[in-house]
Amino acid sequence: MSRQPGNDVPPDALDAIEDDDEAVDALDTAAEIDFDLDAGAGAIQAGTAVIRRFWTTLPTSPGVYRMFDAKGDVLYVGKAKNLKNRVGSYARGQAHTNRIARMIAETASMEFVTTATETEALLLEANLIKQLKPRFNVLMRDDKSLPYILLTADSDAPQLVKHRGARRRAGHYYGPFASVWAVNRTVNALQRAFLLRSCSDSYFENRTRPCLLYQIKRCSGPCTNEISVEDYAGLAAEARGFLSGKSNAVKERMAAEMQAASDAWEFEKAARYRDRIAALAAIQGVQGVNTQGIEEADVFALDEQAGQFCIEVFFFRNWQNWGNRAYFPKADRSMSPAEVLASFLAQFYDDKPAPRLVLVSHEIDEAELLAAALSTKSETRVEIHCPKRAERKNLVEYAARNAREALGRRLADTASQGKLLAALGTSFGLAAPPRRIEVYDNSHIMGTNAVGAMIVAGPTGFMKTHYRTFTIKSEEVKPGDDYGMMREVLQRRFARLVKEHPRSAQEAGAAPAGGPMEPEPAPDPADSDAFPAWPDLVLIDGGRGQLEAARKALDEIGVAGVPLVGIAKGRDRDAGRETFFVPGQAPFRLPPRDPTLYFVQRLRDEAHRFAIGAHRAKRKREMVKNPLDEIPGVGPTRKRALLHHFGTVKAIQRAALEDLAKAPGVNAATARAIYDFFHADA
Repeated sequence: MSRQPGNDVPPDALDAIEDDDEAVDALDTAAEIDFDLDAGAGAIQAGTAVIRRFWTTLPTSPGVYRMFDAKGDVLYVGKAKNLKNRVGSYARGQAHTNRIARMIAETASMEFVTTATETEALLLEANLIKQLKPRFNVLMRDDKSLPYILLTADSDAPQLVKHRGARRRAGHYYGPFASVWAVNRTVNALQRAFLLRSCSDSYFENRTRPCLLYQIKRCSGPCTNEISVEDYAGLAAEARGFLSGKSNAVKERMAAEMQAASDAWEFEKAARYRDRIAALAAIQGVQGVNTQGIEEADVFALDEQAGQFCIEVFFFRNWQNWGNRAYFPKADRSMSPAEVLASFLAQFYDDKPAPRLVLVSHEIDEAELLAAALSTKSETRVEIHCPKRAERKNLVEYAARNAREALGRRLADTASQGKLLAALGTSFGLAAPPRRIEVYDNSHIMGTNAVGAMIVAGPTGFMKTHYRTFTIKSEEVKPGDDYGMMREVLQRRFARLVKEHPRSAQEAGAAPAGGPMEPEPAPDPADSDAFPAWPDLVLIDGGRGQLEAARKALDEIGVAGVPLVGIAKGRDRDAGRETFFVPGQAPFRLPPRDPTLYFVQRLRDEAHRFAIGAHRAKRKREMVKNPLDEIPGVGPTRKRALLHHFGTVKAIQRAALEDLAKAPGVNAATARAIYDFFHADA
């Protein structure tokens, strides 16, 4: 990497640079962003000078470049076949779109990484964009990992489970599926069809009699040898064959077995095969759109309306439709659909293998390069194709129609959300509709496992990537002190906010917290998609006492101008009878059928749900907490070895130092650490 400026070079030296394929970037399109080029001429010249200083020392090899603003935030990540030519195209100081001009004007520094090939540069670019989320790149708003079905291969009795995340466990992965519901439905049907276990390894290894799943014929009972290892391996092989595309062969074999059992008057056995065949038919029969000539493909279709983009993705595996999902990437409206789609594809497959065929709705300029990069990651040949006829074109058109409908629904929901935010601002006396609403709640049982929760809502609905939980840490907060918990949560939240996103005196306002309600000033129109860091409205789940605790918390850290509202539940906690407390005003209620009231109830209920979920997760962790987890040097492998050797934690606690040293994988130093941990008071 390099972040050292070079020497200034004359502008005419840059004009001599030859354009190559990289000289036209995804941002170099007709822009319609209001940016006063005359007013920003000085900033553009300063940014151009910064880029020129780096240009002199750049190599002509492939690589990735990053642009930073004065605060050190990443503005843009790009890749280049020739770094010197690509960066030089920015430094000419002319023929730039408004978008690129704004980006150059904010550039204060750059960093570079050289790669061996352009393919490596493309993969690195996609990875950095997902990590850094630069403002001027196309960003995936929803990059949550997709679910898979995993048939494990690390034991004699393979396990059939749902899987998310990194694919570290040995086994066969099938997917992706568009939703968890689709995976759960398929796993349930596969259990009925192949009788494979879904229990964890620890549960499996400690069974002494078959569980309920065996009794209801959802498992063959390998845990207690109800089925032999060889026969169970046969069931696993059938499941792999079915999930790998040999579904008809598997069904035909089962049908033959059923007929043979029937001919032999083994009607109970024949009935079991009948039920298994029905389960397989259920998996294949509920698909909305299946393919006739395409075994494996992902279909991407993009639609654009009102400056927003929607990309609908359909997953086809084994000639079956495994579901679809709509994505709404953040991209400048000046970018063409093909550019948005190309950038989205690179990020989409950053953490997952690509199928052999990727169908797209728009021709991508660098389709061959992207296909080569995906082939490298997947270790199999990947084809990216924009079909013009036959079944492939019909699939893309079907996906495009779904993208158009999904984007239309989102635009309608956004309009409705905007009306609700405007009504909420009017009801609580805000000068403008709030763009960021934060709602706080606490959850605990008699003061134990206390957590605080913050949910965030904005113009597009609930912003779940901004949700936060707070473990109550202060020793001054007594168990069950709801006011003290709320005070700690608000202090920690806003102290960090002041440190990471300080506001000017004009932004903060002169009024104390809870005084006259003045929301955060509107953001720069040039960055209208940016979600504000500071809330325009804070809702507290509680009455006057909770509101006063929140107000004092903000006063103690010097935060002013943040509107606060307390929501007290009605008599008998009836929904619709909520009382609202606003500092400096008399308590009031909203009309029972007011849509604004329903909106506030949704916000409060979401905060309540999130807080309870965080509390339950913490309580569950505490219930299964093991003293061995607190000993330095004892990880999962050694803990498992100790438990297998001694049986229980109490036996480990009573063991002598010599006995501990004899346990598998435990050396003398670890044995001493374990012994000292349990005998610290001796």
